[in-house]
Amino acid sequence: MPPKVIQGKARVEAVRQLTLQIFETDLRMEDPPEFSFEAGQWISIPFGPKTVRTYSMASPPSNRRVITLCADVAPGGIGSRWFKSRNVGDMIEFKGPTGGFVLKRADLRRPLFVAEEIGIVPIRSILRDCFQTGFGRPATLIYWTRDPSWLAYDQEFRLMSRRYPNFSYLPVVREPTGEWIGEKGEPEEVVDRTVRSVEELVAYVSGGGQMINKVREVLMAKGLDRKSVRWEKFW
Repeated sequence: MPPKVIQGKARVEAVRQLTLQIFETDLRMEDPPEFSFEAGQWISIPFGPKTVRTYSMASPPSNRRVITLCADVAPGGIGSRWFKSRNVGDMIEFKGPTGGFVLKRADLRRPLFVAEEIGIVPIRSILRDCFQTGFGRPATLIYWTRDPSWLAYDQEFRLMSRRYPNFSYLPVVREPTGEWIGEKGEPEEVVDRTVRSVEELVAYVSGGGQMINKVREVLMAKGLDRKSVRWEKFW
């Protein structure tokens, strides 16, 4: 059964700036002392009677006492300002877990993950959970950002691909800088040229709605059923 949705409280334990515009925060559970969720889910945080923002867990479900959230603060709205201004010791209230963007272990097809910028967060949680608990199927991650400075978890995924032979990692940027060695272009372009067969494939796509639609169209044109493209829309 899915984890029960609760009203909880947690305290900020650590804050990290991963890139110029991407921040992480660790939350230690206070009430309840442990929090159960499925990799890929999110919590909602209230900022007023009618103002709520949602944040996906970047950490795997094995961390029940401390969860990690990650956010892009570039938009500069109420959620961005709140996330950027968190200090160690701050208490927050939340509701969750919520969301159906989760990997179904009973589905034996090989997963293709496609993430656009901050859309990487739930996929990071899923991948860490997969490799912590044992995952024998081949899996591929295509992680797109506008330039290399936005690749928040790049080194982690590179290490993961070296450690797990069945995992392929393709970072993609629109605007290469420095001595960039890797894929260039748009997410759907890389999907089109690297996915040679959709037989026994299931896709998990996370990011902006426009990107999700384009990637889905490419995969469907190759013969993948529409229901085999699962998605999490961030904007």
